[in-house]
Amino acid sequence: MSRLLCTPSTMLSSALRTSVAPAGRRAASSIALKYSNAIYSAALKQPPQVLTKVQSELHAISKTVDQVPELKAFITNPTLSAKDRALGLDAILARAEGLSPKKEAVSDLTKNLLFILAENGRLAEVPGVIEGFDELVAKYRGELEVLVTSAAPLPKDVATKLETILRQSQAAQQAKSVKVTNKVNPSLLGGFVVDFGDKSIDLSVFSRVNKLNNILQQSVVHAY
Repeated sequence: MSRLLCTPSTMLSSALRTSVAPAGRRAASSIALKYSNAIYSAALKQPPQVLTKVQSELHAISKTVDQVPELKAFITNPTLSAKDRALGLDAILARAEGLSPKKEAVSDLTKNLLFILAENGRLAEVPGVIEGFDELVAKYRGELEVLVTSAAPLPKDVATKLETILRQSQAAQQAKSVKVTNKVNPSLLGGFVVDFGDKSIDLSVFSRVNKLNNILQQSVVHAY
């Protein structure tokens, strides 16, 4: 029995043409998006450079939390006292300031966002708030951010081919600029997941294995 073998690039091209993929990636909750909208709206009312500064600060905070396990544990711990939360925020802000090219103080907008999240017991929403903010800024600037998550770093030739295909999509052609980022997640086993705008196209081996397991489980149930 012969089979037609499809490369990931071919499958992606086909998926982009059929084009209505579920929004599977979005980690941001509806609560996080409310905070995203709040700081985005506040930054827009300031001079243009403020929006860029706030985004840079939020990226520094995200990097800080990812790099320091203690701070990652801090934002996900809802049982901390007000004093401990204040100390933790001071550590995050100090480290974020250190990542700034000019070692500038973090803006009041960004500080107030963190303090309000802490006060409301919502620090765990920080990653979703930053994700939502980035999407709002990208839309405002006419940018399309494409995240390609793969089990291992994509070889240069594969990355180039994927980027060419992605730039031919309708969404990319409507954008002023397209930024493609490759993120590594070994749990995917192989293949990749492409996220752009409100769409998510899952071409990972993990997804296919899951689908196969579901089919096999259903077959076993029906057999009895």
